[in-house]
Amino acid sequence: MNNDPDEGMLSWDESIFRDEHVFEIDYMPETFDHRETQLENLKYALRPAVRGSRPLNTVIRGPPGTGKTTAVQKLFTELGAQMGVQTVHVNCQVDSTRYGVFSRIFEHIFEYEPPSSGLSFKKLFSQITDRLADSDNILVVALDDVNYLFYENEISDVLYSLLRAHETHTGARIGVVIISSDLTLEVIEELDGRVQSVFRPEEVFFPVYDITEISDILQSRTRHGFYDGVIGSTELDQVAELTAETGDLRVGIDLLRRAGLNAEMRGSRSITSEDIETAYEKSRHVHLSRRLRGLSETERALVEVVVDHDGDRAGTVYEAFHEQTGLGYTRYSEVVNKLDRLGVIEANYTDIDGRGRTRSISIAYDPDAVAERL
Repeated sequence: MNNDPDEGMLSWDESIFRDEHVFEIDYMPETFDHRETQLENLKYALRPAVRGSRPLNTVIRGPPGTGKTTAVQKLFTELGAQMGVQTVHVNCQVDSTRYGVFSRIFEHIFEYEPPSSGLSFKKLFSQITDRLADSDNILVVALDDVNYLFYENEISDVLYSLLRAHETHTGARIGVVIISSDLTLEVIEELDGRVQSVFRPEEVFFPVYDITEISDILQSRTRHGFYDGVIGSTELDQVAELTAETGDLRVGIDLLRRAGLNAEMRGSRSITSEDIETAYEKSRHVHLSRRLRGLSETERALVEVVVDHDGDRAGTVYEAFHEQTGLGYTRYSEVVNKLDRLGVIEANYTDIDGRGRTRSISIAYDPDAVAERL
């Protein structure tokens, strides 16, 4: 690429990106700034594993886009390189049942997937714990987006199996890290008593990045991801301000990538304010897209119905949902409650004259944005 990004137009085989992967959500930065305290607290909890002991169980909480997953993945990379330690990161938005979680653990330990049918949970669990005991390895499991296990009422069974493994299989040592972006979720209080008695975790909180921290992190991404001169300080400040409004660093990272793609589409060697404004219309919904991707067919069907009946009473929404899916009110109520806790819809009680209280069901985002992403 020409060293002067402002000279002429891009040719078909040129790019303003030095490394576009820098702007992907799964990119692992070499330096993880502004989370030193959180990393130290996590190292304190995980350090016993290096010495051959079970690590301290840990709860990580914080709003979306505050570095929770990146911190765990970074430390798991270091921890997994130690002899006698195995780490497994489970995305509970994808694996939201006890069997799903342990299938992911099995796959990591044995390096192949368990049979899709014909293998009971008891057998699956025994094979995992037997291997841990035989190898004398310590297993550290991170349950990311653990709130999905709560929504499906699976969390207590999952944690009970993990935390009690050593009682039924001597030598099976397992530590648990759970990660939640739902600040309304009272993790300990919502667990069964049988789990509360053994799950006494350390707690690590990840606050929202402030504007200075956001600017610093985004500037680092641009240095590694774009060629020199592609984005100016004024435009970078614009991205940082829009990111700070959402409180989600992932919005800013996605915004930089989309703005760069917009500039390339114009054949330009530099990003303009207009490129950023256009990109923001999609980037600001990055968390919505992620939530919708994790929904089941039934859950997506209800979201579609609510888009068409935004603000209607629960009974009206149910009639449309039943007509579309054939499912009964009990299942409908379960899905409404889950989507409400996910923040995709809002189910609020309202008073009706002479008829008591009822719920109205609304989309928590712009209905057009939701419909576009379904």
